[in-house]
Amino acid sequence: MTAEGTTDDPTDHPSDDPVSDGPAGDDSPRERPTWEDPYLDGVAARLQFNYDLARDERVRGVRFPLYGRLEMDSHKQFLHPAISYGHQYSYEHLYVDRRPRVGVEDLEAFVSLAHDLAEDIEVDEEHYATDFTFAVVVEDLPDEVASFVANHDDRTMLKYGYNGHYEVNLVAVVPDEQRVVDSDVAVAEAFHHWDDEQETTGVLDQLRGLF
Repeated sequence: MTAEGTTDDPTDHPSDDPVSDGPAGDDSPRERPTWEDPYLDGVAARLQFNYDLARDERVRGVRFPLYGRLEMDSHKQFLHPAISYGHQYSYEHLYVDRRPRVGVEDLEAFVSLAHDLAEDIEVDEEHYATDFTFAVVVEDLPDEVASFVANHDDRTMLKYGYNGHYEVNLVAVVPDEQRVVDSDVAVAEAFHHWDDEQETTGVLDQLRGLF
C-alpha cells in the first residue's frame, strides 16, 4: 500500500519500505518462533521476512496460535535516503486460528473483534491504512462459509479519509485439500506454502531424470 504523490524534480524518489527494528543496513532475517504444527510453521516460514511473529497471542480473551504484525513506511526521498518526507504508515495485524470447522457466525465474531480493535488505532495525518486479517485453518469448509469469505468487503474511512482507513480481511484454508479462499488480500499467498513443496519435488524429479 503506497501513498500517491507527484513531483517535478527527477531526484525526488518514492520509497515504500518495511519498518525495521534492527540496525541500519542489517538485512539478516530475524529469529522467529517455531510451531509444532507443521502447516503453521510453514506459513510462518513464508511470513518471517516481512512480519514480526508471535505464538499464542491473546486478544480480548481470544487466543490465536499465530500472530503477525507488518509495518510499512511509504515516503519520498530527496537526493539521499536520509532526506525523506511525506511519510505515511500502513499496518497489518494477522491473526491465525486453527480449528476442525468454522461457521459464518465464527467469522462474524472475528469481524466484530476487528471493529473493536480499530477503536484503538492512533490516527493522524501520517496514518494511511491498518488491516486486520483473520485466517482460519480448518479440516472442512462449507460452501456458505467459503462464499462469505470470498464476498467479504469491509473498509472504513477514518475522518472521511483524512486519517486513512482500516480494513477487515478474511482467509479460510483447508490444507488437506490445498484450498485457500480469501477476501482478496495479499497475505493469503503465504497460506499456499504447499506450492514450495511441489516446486521442490518437481526439481528433484528433473534431477533424477538426468541420471
